[in-house]
Amino acid sequence: MAAMLPDGRRLGAHLPLGNGMVKAAERAHAIGASALQVFADNPTAWRRRNDPPRELVDFRSRLAEYDISPLAIHAAYLINLAGPEKDFFERSVSVLTAEMSAAEAYGAGFVNVHAGSHRGAGIPAGAERIAEAVARTLAESRGGPDAPRIVLENSAGGGFGMGTTAEELAIILDAIGARGVDVDRVAFCFDAAHLWGAGYDLRRPGVVDGLLSTFDRLIGLDRLVMIHLNDTKSELGSRTDRHEHVGAGQIGPGGLRTLLCHPRLARAVYILETPGMEAGYDAINLRRAIDIAVGRPLPELQPEAFLLRRERGRIAPPSGTDRATRPSRSPRRTSAAGRKPAGAPSQRSKASSSRRVRLHRERAGAFPGWKSWD
Repeated sequence: MAAMLPDGRRLGAHLPLGNGMVKAAERAHAIGASALQVFADNPTAWRRRNDPPRELVDFRSRLAEYDISPLAIHAAYLINLAGPEKDFFERSVSVLTAEMSAAEAYGAGFVNVHAGSHRGAGIPAGAERIAEAVARTLAESRGGPDAPRIVLENSAGGGFGMGTTAEELAIILDAIGARGVDVDRVAFCFDAAHLWGAGYDLRRPGVVDGLLSTFDRLIGLDRLVMIHLNDTKSELGSRTDRHEHVGAGQIGPGGLRTLLCHPRLARAVYILETPGMEAGYDAINLRRAIDIAVGRPLPELQPEAFLLRRERGRIAPPSGTDRATRPSRSPRRTSAAGRKPAGAPSQRSKASSSRRVRLHRERAGAFPGWKSWD
């Protein structure tokens, strides 16, 4: 049974596709999700797949059968639309364009992307870069009433992050509109953890009312289409972002309930990006969100729940294959001649370590202080 909030609002989660796309759709249905967010490709790599995943048609069919909608594609983490570095900017635009193309194939309504970091160039300069990126991406993407929209996400503010306030988001939208872009193809997402990190005390209903009033006046609440319903470990106004289980963090049940039940957010879809999604906490956190919305007390979480992290390797299976049909690896050599000394790193671990260092440097180049980002 789909997890509709009391007044029919849709609630879902970011689920992994790595174990199979159809399995992900069935898992969403099993936990009661009525919406879904996924990565269409590797979120920590520039390279994009050339062909659609083999299960895509069945995946879309299952979502339609289970009435799971809308589907959102979360863009790759490496993207920085606001930065001044030309090469990084060009690669970001290329990947965002590929994400929009994937969204069309997936039947997704939204491509959710972080606004990015201006890297010290200033908010006006960052807004102009975002506007250029959005204009170029949409020029390469199909239009029409069913076309996916670019959904820009607010920032907690670390590392020169763009879009920490409604006013900054309005500056970005104005820059996009000034380029002649159809602004109806652009929408916004509020991440609760990012709002908290940026200094919005969501425990105070008056703060939420003021934020939504400002957003409506400057942008229009019809463009606020997604809420990432994440609690946080971070301190208020810390400019950092560390997701926590629903109702178990600094924001708490009261602040999250204000967002879940606010009458001015009736048209938004709520998505969870909380820890332990691949360890069964997708269902637990979805139930906790429903409990908060209807005013039920939350059960206490087990201590091990707070040792979990958000998984980042949530990708679609490679095109033309899945885990069940991938060839098995060749057996390892066990002869004395072929055996490595105890504790010696394998070529695979060396490559993995090298890749981690490269990704760290790339993300640090895009976002100074990037560890505060999510």
